[in-house]
Amino acid sequence: MPLFITEYPQFFTATNLEWKKLLQPDKYKDIIISSLRFLVENKRIQLYAFVIMPNHLHLIWQMQPLIHPADVQRDFLKYTGQQIRHDLRQHHPEVLEHFKVNAADREYQLWERNPLSIELRTDEVYRQKLGYIHLNPVRAGICSLPEEYKYSSALFYETGIDNWGFISHHRD
Repeated sequence: MPLFITEYPQFFTATNLEWKKLLQPDKYKDIIISSLRFLVENKRIQLYAFVIMPNHLHLIWQMQPLIHPADVQRDFLKYTGQQIRHDLRQHHPEVLEHFKVNAADREYQLWERNPLSIELRTDEVYRQKLGYIHLNPVRAGICSLPEEYKYSSALFYETGIDNWGFISHHRD
C-alpha cells in the first residue's frame, strides 16, 4: 500500500539571532540551499517556495510520509547552524563572537529559538504566503522584481525555470 502525505504544507520562518545579517554572504545562503537540496533528494520534504534574506529565511515545504515536521525543522536548523559556525570559526572568528550566548546548552547561537511554522490549510492562505515570500526582497529594497533575486523561488514561478533543481510547483 502506498504511503500518503498526511501533513499540510507549512510556511516556515527562521531568523538569525537578534536579526543579525548572518546570511549576507552568498556562501551561507549556499549552505541553506545545499541543506534544502539534501532534504528534497532524501525524500524528507517537498519544497514549494523559498527566499533566503540576509537575516532570515522563509519556506513553504511539506513533509513526506512518516516524516515529522519538528524533526526536519530541528535537523535543518542544527545542520545549517553547525556548517555556518564551522566556517565562521575558521575564517571569521571575530564575527562568530557576535553570536556568543550565555546558555547552558550552547556557546553560540545562530538561529533564534522557536521558529515560526504555520500550516497552510487553504489555497487563499497558501497564495498569500507565496506572494509574501517572493515580495520579501523587493520590500527590503534588494531588487525591483521578485524574479531578479537569486536566492528565491520567484523565478521558477514566473518563468517555470528551476535553476535549483529541487522546487515543486504548488499545483503539482
